Amino acid sequence: MESDFGVPRELSELQKKRAEYHPELPPCLQGTTVRVEFGDSTTCADPSSEHVIGRAFPHTFGQPLAHFLRATAKVPDAQIITEHPPMRVGVVFCGRQSPGGHNVVWGLYSAIKIHNPDSILLGFVGGTEGLFAQRTLEITDEVLATYKNQGGYDLLGRTVDQIRTTEQVNAALTACRDLKLDGLVIVGGVTSNSDAAQLAETFAEAKCPTKVVGVPVTFYGDLKNQFVETDVGFDTVCRVNSQLISNVCIDALSAEKYYYFIRLMGRKASHVALECALQSHPNMLILGEEVALSKLTIFDITKQICDAVQARAEKEKYHGVILIPEGLIESIPELYALLQEIHGLHNQGILTENISSHLSPWASALFEFLPPFIRKQLLLHPESDDSAQLSQIETEKLFAQLVETEMNRRMKEGIYKGKKFNAICHFFGYQARGSLPSKFDCDYAYVLGHICYHILAAGLNGYMATITNLKHPVNKWRCGAAPLTAMMTVKRYSRGPGATPIGKPAIHPSTVDLKGKVYELLRQKALSFLMDDLYRNPGPLQFEGPGADVKTYTLSVEDQDYMGRIKKLQEYLDKVKSIVKPGCSQDVLKAALSSMASVTEVLSVMSTPSFGGRYQPL
Repeated sequence: MESDFGVPRELSELQKKRAEYHPELPPCLQGTTVRVEFGDSTTCADPSSEHVIGRAFPHTFGQPLAHFLRATAKVPDAQIITEHPPMRVGVVFCGRQSPGGHNVVWGLYSAIKIHNPDSILLGFVGGTEGLFAQRTLEITDEVLATYKNQGGYDLLGRTVDQIRTTEQVNAALTACRDLKLDGLVIVGGVTSNSDAAQLAETFAEAKCPTKVVGVPVTFYGDLKNQFVETDVGFDTVCRVNSQLISNVCIDALSAEKYYYFIRLMGRKASHVALECALQSHPNMLILGEEVALSKLTIFDITKQICDAVQARAEKEKYHGVILIPEGLIESIPELYALLQEIHGLHNQGILTENISSHLSPWASALFEFLPPFIRKQLLLHPESDDSAQLSQIETEKLFAQLVETEMNRRMKEGIYKGKKFNAICHFFGYQARGSLPSKFDCDYAYVLGHICYHILAAGLNGYMATITNLKHPVNKWRCGAAPLTAMMTVKRYSRGPGATPIGKPAIHPSTVDLKGKVYELLRQKALSFLMDDLYRNPGPLQFEGPGADVKTYTLSVEDQDYMGRIKKLQEYLDKVKSIVKPGCSQDVLKAALSSMASVTEVLSVMSTPSFGGRYQPL
């Protein structure tokens, strides 16, 4: 009920201690003056999508990057904002709850009050449905007191994850006009921020004064691109899951008679599973992206696991821990095709109990092969983004059953001579996403909240709050804003070099980069993880002590300071301009022309849509 939101929490002594912690701000956000430097106009990562996105977002595509500057920065053309009239801002939770979300609200509230105590922050109660119905709660110090540095979304709540239909967009527009909002901050993941981009475009076209700002908050870790290094909640969920996995690993090693199949929440991408594997060192990780690339079938994966079980048995090891990302089911070609056929029948209005009789012959054969519990779960209605209800499909039990059947066959035929195979299954998801946030997520979310105010103070619409250089201490973080449209691509049906972009521009989930440093780190360790039981326990979340400031492998291993590199490139270009002026020597001019011609030629080739076939949005 509406009255359940925003009420003071009863806090434990630990929670009270957490609530007392106050995140620090980077130098560029300190004080009451907003200093912003604008870069060049932006494009998108896939050149072939540029014209499609530009047509769909004529008011918000091609906007410049924004960098927020510290007081000591000497940038002649920076915009200095010293006047801060009262502002009315709304904030809404749009995605799944993610640890740290409350600190976005706290950071935003703190920023608007620091710059003008008369400003007002309204939280929409009940997520997007609360936005449409104009149900609000004014955020105050008293309201926030027991939610600072706390998990969950129960300050305001959440409902559906979309603002997509014409009716929904119009309701949001009406709400912002009726409430006279200067800004609307949307907290969520890829789907929510895609909707935020569309909302910003619609508001601009309708000449609505409300500016729309997105915040990257999703523990799936799949809102990653050149501007976004990681998402609020990912650090916490990986730490909590890794400790749970480590506990199971030690249990397996102690009893020496069970194989644990652990499915991890994370949607289509395997970021959470990969990070947890690097933190806890289980024996196996079935990575969805590897399965998709190699087009492994359900039988191929079963054989891989069985071969690993048999190899370990030859070393007298009859236990193990196997991680399975929840998105694996959609990475297996035949199961994905089956799901697509089932969803198509749902869309045609076929009743759930009649779908199996309408399947094509091959799909029907596969469907009948699967255990009854999986059949029932595959028939569930798809999510709002047309994907399967992955959290409800027990892939870990499916593979545990298939592996047990195959190991029994091998034992019967004398191929396997070890002890009987025994499996125990777990699903870790809800336990972690409601956790107290880590120190990193508390800091990250709070700073992003402050950036949201800076974006609104600069009058920007259709931007996401961003921070780069995150693997370093807070005082070295680079704060800025990137246009949501610069993160968009157009989903393709054909993946060939000459594919024509088909569909609506959107921010798509980022999958694990199989050429990246994090994946390479796993590959280097995979064999020793499999055979040597190098189980590792990262321990519980800490706000103080040796583990408090440890960052994820996903963040630490990659070198991702894109915004910093953009600024460095601009410095080089400015230096070239200062050296190569009318009156410079012929030798300097020739060297500059030769170098620039070579660079331009290389970049032109790399910017063609077919270069390397690298950009293939899912």
